[in-house]
Amino acid sequence: MKYSIGKKCLFVLLAVLAISEADAQRTGRRRNNTQQPAGNQQQQQQTNDTRPPSNYDPYGGIPIVVDSSGVSDTAVKKSLRNENAFDKSNLTARTPLPYEHLRWDDALFAEKVWRELDLREKMNQTFRYQAQDDNGSQVFIDMLLRAVATGEVTAFADERFTTPMTPAEVAQLTVGSADTVPVYDVNDINKIVRYSVTRATFDANTVTKLRIKEEWVFDREASRYFCRILGISPLVTKYIGNTGKELGSSPMFWIYYPDLRPILARMEVYNPKNMGQSRMTWEELFESRMFSSYIIKSSLDNPSNRMIKQYQKNQILALLEGDDIKEKLFNFEQDLWEY
Repeated sequence: MKYSIGKKCLFVLLAVLAISEADAQRTGRRRNNTQQPAGNQQQQQQTNDTRPPSNYDPYGGIPIVVDSSGVSDTAVKKSLRNENAFDKSNLTARTPLPYEHLRWDDALFAEKVWRELDLREKMNQTFRYQAQDDNGSQVFIDMLLRAVATGEVTAFADERFTTPMTPAEVAQLTVGSADTVPVYDVNDINKIVRYSVTRATFDANTVTKLRIKEEWVFDREASRYFCRILGISPLVTKYIGNTGKELGSSPMFWIYYPDLRPILARMEVYNPKNMGQSRMTWEELFESRMFSSYIIKSSLDNPSNRMIKQYQKNQILALLEGDDIKEKLFNFEQDLWEY
């Protein structure tokens, strides 16, 4: 009996000791949780002390001026007098002839072709004519940028014309990176008068290539070949350092050519031999195919939809491959006739 009572007392004593130890652990945790925010608050206070005040000026109160001379200027300055010996007022009234309607059932043969125009070639020098007229700069890339900036045509980010671009997005493609340059006092070279934020000036001559997407269709009703240009894109060329060796080209934006035709019909092409009656419009130049180009891709025998340079690494052989595609398109029409 005494042994049973002693055993019960020992069990109660052990239970009391266990409860006391658990309470001590809970109290310690609460103290740690209470002190932790204080430590974080002290660390946050130290971090805030290292931050500059809200009115901190790293330029020491020196004024900052933004120089916008590097932004592409699309403004047109018209002559206040007639600078020609003859009347050219009817030039702005020109409109392109509408395309002949082609039915899908009559399209016996249709293939898409992508071409590139190297504007440094002699035959394409008219695309880089350095002059100003009543309709603005006569450089072809400037004409495209001006048409996009004024909202006359819509620029697209892809060659299928699915993603339109705003004029501000297109303008951003023609400006260089911003740079802050100190301007010093003319009397004291150690005194900074102001800081000028400048951008690299856009040079239209840096655009040396154009890409054209077109489709060749043989209409069985008219028994003739039709070539319809679908889109035009200026290319940005990347170079390897200062070696002048081309790394590659990529489109800046795409313009749907039928939307551009009314504008090109009012723009004259530079003619180095005669500036009078024999001058044609840009719309006539494209429709007459009076430019030099080479094929870079086609839908003819191309199930992988690859460009020629992707499967033909040699540049000379790539040009010959483009000529072979051109010859296949020509022979298809010739083989339809009997002589």
